[in-house]
Amino acid sequence: MSTETLSPAAATPVPETTRDRVRSTTIPATAPDAAGTEVRRRTATVRHTDLYAGFGATVAALSLVALIYTQLAPFDGVLGFVVLAYVAFIGFYALLVSLDEDGPAVRDRVVGALVHSVGFLLLAVLLLVIGYTLARGWKAMVHLNFFTEDMSVTSPLAALDEGGVLHAIVGTLEQITLALTMTVPLAVICAVFLNEIPGRFSRMVRTIAEAMTALPSIVAGLFVYATVILSLGYDRSGFAASLAISVMMLPIIIRASDVVIRLVPGNLREAALALGASQWRTVWHVVLPTARSGLTTAVILGTARGVGETSPVLLTAGGADAVNFNPFKDWQNSLPLVTYKSVAQPSENMVARGFGTAATLMLLVLLLFILARLVGGRGPGQLSRGQQRRRVRQSAQDRARYARREASPVDIFDLSPAADQPAADQPAADQPAADQPAADQPAADGPAGADPGGHAAAGPGPRTAHEAVSRNDSEDRNA
Repeated sequence: MSTETLSPAAATPVPETTRDRVRSTTIPATAPDAAGTEVRRRTATVRHTDLYAGFGATVAALSLVALIYTQLAPFDGVLGFVVLAYVAFIGFYALLVSLDEDGPAVRDRVVGALVHSVGFLLLAVLLLVIGYTLARGWKAMVHLNFFTEDMSVTSPLAALDEGGVLHAIVGTLEQITLALTMTVPLAVICAVFLNEIPGRFSRMVRTIAEAMTALPSIVAGLFVYATVILSLGYDRSGFAASLAISVMMLPIIIRASDVVIRLVPGNLREAALALGASQWRTVWHVVLPTARSGLTTAVILGTARGVGETSPVLLTAGGADAVNFNPFKDWQNSLPLVTYKSVAQPSENMVARGFGTAATLMLLVLLLFILARLVGGRGPGQLSRGQQRRRVRQSAQDRARYARREASPVDIFDLSPAADQPAADQPAADQPAADQPAADQPAADGPAGADPGGHAAAGPGPRTAHEAVSRNDSEDRNA
């Protein structure tokens, strides 16, 4: 079988114009804008068509449900009207959106409407609870004596300008302070243990902490009542109530702190350990500062659980009507317990005092949350005003030290003793230097005043370039 080889002359010649054509990019011409400016693109997530569709669906749903309630069916009740109107709104909204969008866009709009409506519903319920409590208790809260007096000499039928809830405010503050003092260190240490020392025991502790988050409050109160009051003979007091509140707060703070510390990036721990830091220094200086904001949230969750407990305080604190500033002796009261007892009274004034006490509790919790956020709400890397001022002062000191070093440079190759060397760096006259032999004791390898190589001693001046630079830094720090 023979193989034919094409000669160069037999190849198809390439036209000269195609071979030498310059390759370039051609930009298509666009029609010039009449106004001469670029039209700004709209990036908002809510469009006008969505607003029109929502308004139209609302009007159609209300009209349809009103027609059903008044003409077609014997229905009545506000709750049923609202539920049917909401279902009709979702249907009409999906129908109107489908006129302009395709299937995935319609589903996205409908799910968005459901999520926003649930959010608005929760906000409305919260505002309803707060507004109803303030409205019912406003008659008692407008009197100054409500916050400055107790109920020791006031009868249930007395007017609202007599008596108050000072004893409950003092008891609540002392009990929650004692509970936080005992709970926060234990909870944070336990959370650090669960994350830093894994093992079978830590898994068991995590399981117990998770199970205790669903512990009924009456069980915690009965536990403290049986162990502290009945077994140990301790009287009912604010301290016993704080122990019961601590039992309720501890598993919640442990669980939330465990989740927060687990979210700290592992490379931060690895970097600290690589720099030579021990494990406890890594936790103290890296892990806990990074998780400070989340730990504050964990403490807030535990405080919200403990400050509103009623049954543990009822079993362990007693419920006194007078102010008691000593939580370790005699009975005390709290805001939730006063609210529970007041709203059960048949007197209208006592019911108003009960709702006013509940409103005071909400304001107190809000104040505690604000203080907690101010103390530990800064995220990792965010400095306070004092820390920023200290950093600026330290930077100014470093800049001045570098300026002095540049103004009086040291010749690192000059090994002669410095004329202005401080007295602290030179040996005393009657005491030989540590690196030089004494005057009456010749050196082992040569005469006095000479080094082993036979050269004259260089004196107390710097012998190496590194020593000269170190001595200059020491002078700058002393200055």
